[in-house]
Amino acid sequence: MRQRTDTLDTTIAYIEILRIIPKTRYISAQDIAEHLKHLGFERDIRSIQRIMNKLCEHFEIECNMQSKPYGYRWKAYAKGLEVPILNAKESLMLNLAEKQLKYLLPANILKSLEPIFYQARIKLQAFDASNHAEQEWVNKVVVAPTSQVLLPAKVDETILDEVSAALFANRWLDVAYRNQTGVSLCKRVMPLALVQQGPTLYLVVQFEGYEDIRHLALHRFLSATMTHFSFERPADFNLQHYQSEGRFGFGTGKKITLRFKIGHTSGFHLTETPLSTDQQILEASQEHYHIQATVYDSEMLDWWLAKFGDDVWELEKIPVDQ
Repeated sequence: MRQRTDTLDTTIAYIEILRIIPKTRYISAQDIAEHLKHLGFERDIRSIQRIMNKLCEHFEIECNMQSKPYGYRWKAYAKGLEVPILNAKESLMLNLAEKQLKYLLPANILKSLEPIFYQARIKLQAFDASNHAEQEWVNKVVVAPTSQVLLPAKVDETILDEVSAALFANRWLDVAYRNQTGVSLCKRVMPLALVQQGPTLYLVVQFEGYEDIRHLALHRFLSATMTHFSFERPADFNLQHYQSEGRFGFGTGKKITLRFKIGHTSGFHLTETPLSTDQQILEASQEHYHIQATVYDSEMLDWWLAKFGDDVWELEKIPVDQ
């Protein structure tokens, strides 16, 4: 029985190794060992090297022996691991996800998901529409944008690979970055989160030697290299809380009581989709609404109010003691 369990564990470990082998960069035996350890599989570096020698013989994996530590990746023409056969509901979900991501992810990133989306499309096309509601459902739902659609900026796939690997492994990242004014800088950063806002991907970071948090647009990276130095994530950083404070709306996390009057036609949607859980309608008439809500102050809030023009008046922002 023990032999059977060991064999199963070894098989799962091999599959996990094949799954994480990159296509556009090299991964070291140490990184593979750490990944397996995180999943509960203890393997020393020599064992990983022996495993990789076998995998390089039987799969289209190449080893970079020009410098130590050696690195491994799939060869340029290799397909990697094939995607498991999808059922009807999985195919439907992926087909809808593809449409949703179409304008949100850079084209080269979306391309990396194409094998999965392609299989989902083929699966749905093979169904008989009279017997499969999943195929009909594709033409019954759509996600409509709430603002003008912008095409995403191109993100270098190699840079994204390095950023993702460093973010996953809690490793310091050496980056070269050019900001929107054209100023270039080279810094070591602590990657904390990857955030998609509209068509843009942002890396949330702390610069080495600083405690404030910055957002770096991924398409402005000139280069990114994951280091061998790990870090402890800040104990007080919580991405969900950080986001709820309006930080991605160009805010400072300051809560306010917002009061304003808004024309009846422009403000009617706030009776159905309120600004906050404590929103109150202090006054309602056929001409206008008087709204009060506790929100986080931000530039995005100002832009939202400004779009109503003269239809918003008597605007007040009252700081909330926190």
